[in-house]
Amino acid sequence: MLNPTPSPALLTTLVFSLALLLYVAVKFWLASRQMRAVAAHRAAVPAEFAGTIGLAAHQRAADYTIAKLRFGLLELLLAAAVLLGWTLLGGLDALNGALLGAVGPRPLAQPLALLVVFALINGAIDIPGALYHTFVIEQRFGFNTMSWRLWLIDLLKTALVSTVIGVPLAALVLWLMQATGTLWWLWTWGAWMGFSLLMLVLYPTVIAPLFNRFEPLRDDALTERVTRLMARCGFAAQGLFVMDGSRRSAHANAYFTGFGAAKRVVFFDTLLQQLSPPEVEAVLAHELGHFRHRHIVKRIAVLFAVSLAGLALLGWLAERPWFYSGLGVTPNLPPQMGGAVPNHALALLLFMLVVPVFSFFLSPLMAALSRRHEFEADAYAVRQASAQDLGNALVKLYKDNASTLTPDPLYVRFYYSHPPASERIARLGARVLPV
Repeated sequence: MLNPTPSPALLTTLVFSLALLLYVAVKFWLASRQMRAVAAHRAAVPAEFAGTIGLAAHQRAADYTIAKLRFGLLELLLAAAVLLGWTLLGGLDALNGALLGAVGPRPLAQPLALLVVFALINGAIDIPGALYHTFVIEQRFGFNTMSWRLWLIDLLKTALVSTVIGVPLAALVLWLMQATGTLWWLWTWGAWMGFSLLMLVLYPTVIAPLFNRFEPLRDDALTERVTRLMARCGFAAQGLFVMDGSRRSAHANAYFTGFGAAKRVVFFDTLLQQLSPPEVEAVLAHELGHFRHRHIVKRIAVLFAVSLAGLALLGWLAERPWFYSGLGVTPNLPPQMGGAVPNHALALLLFMLVVPVFSFFLSPLMAALSRRHEFEADAYAVRQASAQDLGNALVKLYKDNASTLTPDPLYVRFYYSHPPASERIARLGARVLPV
């Protein structure tokens, strides 16, 4: 008599297939809602911004938003096809087998080669999309200032840095997975968290200068204003720097980077060109609000907790043959490499591939937390600087970055890490002025 109960591997295949279908459908639906909402309001500037942002700037933002969304839908379909190719269609299994024949049954070398070659192939697949986004969409709307030569140099530098840092880290993770028994995931988590904290210290002074120039802020009046603000807020930084963001893009920003004594305040040169000194002070006060409320520490803690839970789950899944076979790969290493020993590199890659499909549905929770943090930082900023200056700065940034003023509310709930312009300005209680 036939057993009507499907096997765990078949259930895994069905669950993953349905999740991927739902993932693509929901993202497509949300993007379509956003495009309709933006297009429906393209003909008129919202009343609260009338007289502040011109119709031409508003329509430019609408067209820019729609262009990115349309291209995003193509990228979504391509990403789904690539994911299916790696998993259920056997791409990852074929790559693993090919490298096994080329490298041989070496317990560390073959899995490491699998991770490296997989990363190279995925990186190559992403290149056309990155080129189109930069040299077509960003170029069309006047944001791209990067030359082809600089783009290629960035690509080579990124590959070099990724190799120098990523290969030793991957080798360490694979060694820990093989050498530390059933609790390998806990050891790996400890190594990963240590690496993450180290990068917070090293990135500002070692890695970021490989891509951009960071010069001390030379505007004495602005330096004095910013220094007084930081003193009022009890914040100490290693320095105030201006980054040559205009070499690559016309978009503007400011941020803190580093950790502990290595903290730096960084202004894009484009930001200083667009905002007045009081507006720069207000934007910096907002960033200081994140530190005052310990948002950075809270986000790191969430990252640590999620990483621990994820690695614990991977540790359990790596011992389950149906996890591999249900996603299109051979469950275990071949006999000459240990027989029933889990193939940790395959487990790691499968996990990295499929987790985004499921974690996407938690996006509204993380986005809501981020927007709450932004409101808290805004509230702190208006106690340290002018609400009017912060409101004016936000409007200028929304205008100059071509951010839509009329997003779809549901799209906002899923994707927006920052509140829409109308909500932020209303919370500030500021009257937006012509810019």
